[in-house]
Amino acid sequence: MLKTETIVVVGGGAAGFFGAIACAENNPAAKVILLEKTNKLLAKVRISGGGRCNVTHHCFNPNQFIQFYPRGGKFLKAAFKEFGATETVAWFQKHGVCLHTEADGRMFPDTNDSATIVNCLLRAANQARVKVETSLGAEKIIPLNTNLQPEFELQLSNGNTLLAHKVLITSGGAPKSENYQWLRYLGLTIQEPVPSLFTFNVPTSPLKELAGVSVPKARVKIAGQNLENEGPLLITHWGFSGPAVLKLSAWGARILQQLQYHFTILINWVPEHTEETLRTFLLRYRHEFPRRTVAAHPLFNLPHRLWKALIQLVQINEQVKWAELPAKNQNKLLEYLLRAPFAVQGKTTFKEEFVTCGGLDLSEMDAKTMQSKKIPGLFFAGEVLDVDGVTGGFNFQAAWTTAYVAGKAMANL
Repeated sequence: MLKTETIVVVGGGAAGFFGAIACAENNPAAKVILLEKTNKLLAKVRISGGGRCNVTHHCFNPNQFIQFYPRGGKFLKAAFKEFGATETVAWFQKHGVCLHTEADGRMFPDTNDSATIVNCLLRAANQARVKVETSLGAEKIIPLNTNLQPEFELQLSNGNTLLAHKVLITSGGAPKSENYQWLRYLGLTIQEPVPSLFTFNVPTSPLKELAGVSVPKARVKIAGQNLENEGPLLITHWGFSGPAVLKLSAWGARILQQLQYHFTILINWVPEHTEETLRTFLLRYRHEFPRRTVAAHPLFNLPHRLWKALIQLVQINEQVKWAELPAKNQNKLLEYLLRAPFAVQGKTTFKEEFVTCGGLDLSEMDAKTMQSKKIPGLFFAGEVLDVDGVTGGFNFQAAWTTAYVAGKAMANL
């Protein structure tokens, strides 16, 4: 039975729009109002994926999908079974947007333009009769604690108040703890926010001159910690980036913050090798090609410039042939191929995107509805939750999923 309720969504990003649309489509009798405190709607959608919008990831098994979340994977499992990547692809297709999959599993609109996703969401919200208000924020939410409807009073940034039966908060992740104070006033527990998905600054890196050089597979380990990740690695003019580093920063977000972003990384340029197999390979190569110059013939498909830089780091003369290579230099080369050390001193936000680890404590949330266990009628979705995924479309999928589940629950409860 449809209820003529007023439902307010706080936040005009991906989760806000998706939740508002899901609610309005499931209960056309509801008055759904979306508030965005800035004058820009769907700002993060516009810039994500280099302006292409990485909508989701080509992984249609919820049990596998949850493994890409350093925090919140277990919490999302039931929600992904209701609305996962399969349902996301179908939803956008139904609303006129086809997605394609790239070699690394990321899924983008066929237009390769984030405006396609933005326009799709704006159009769907309009068709569902969602009332969208910009430059209008909710500064305080007051539960009325009565058995009468409506349940909430919202104090708005323009000085007015708004009464609502249910509220969905999709205000996004925030890098500063004080940004969550308005939720703490409600008695909700906030896991302290710390950055996730960032690149490593290595001011003393001897490889800075190789900015732009990449390897398809390297293993990066944090020295002294049980933290490592494997994947493509990019050398930058400030240090290191690429999926291997970004994913490592996500899994180690809290530990790296405790280390104040000063630590040593060990890069394995040949992760397919163990120390034993690498030693055997180098000895055999030396035996087979004794007259070859070490520096002139890169091994393991490493870029020539990188190979030469590593040779210089282990102090091998550019004219030295394999037959003349001293054992101590060969051992040092082996060490640098497996465990090249670099001193990280700080971080850099990945492009214009930021992801935070932290937010609303998941133990206080009903995973089947996204409703607060403490305050009935108050729902949450997107990055305001203590959920974050690695790069590759996983954070957007968490937004679509939690927002859809919340929107549907608000319409039906």
